[in-house]
Amino acid sequence: MLSVAKILLVIISVVLVTVVLLQSGRSAGLGAITGGGNEVGASRRNRGTDPMLARITMVVAFLFFVDLIWIAWMVSH
Repeated sequence: MLSVAKILLVIISVVLVTVVLLQSGRSAGLGAITGGGNEVGASRRNRGTDPMLARITMVVAFLFFVDLIWIAWMVSH
C-alpha cells in the first residue's frame, strides 16, 4: 500500500508542476520588474483558462498534501 501511495505522489507532483507552469505569470515578464510600460500584446492576453488552471492547482495541491499525510501515517504505523 505504501508503494501505491508513493507512485500516486509522483504522479500528483508531476501534474502539479505541469499545471503551475501552464499558468500565465502575474508580472508579465521582466519589464514589470524595471517599471516598464504596458506592451500592446500584454493587454490582449487570453485569460479564459487562468481561472480553470487556478482551480485545478488548488485541487491537485490538496490531493498532494492528503497523500503526503497518508504516507506519513503509513510510515509511522
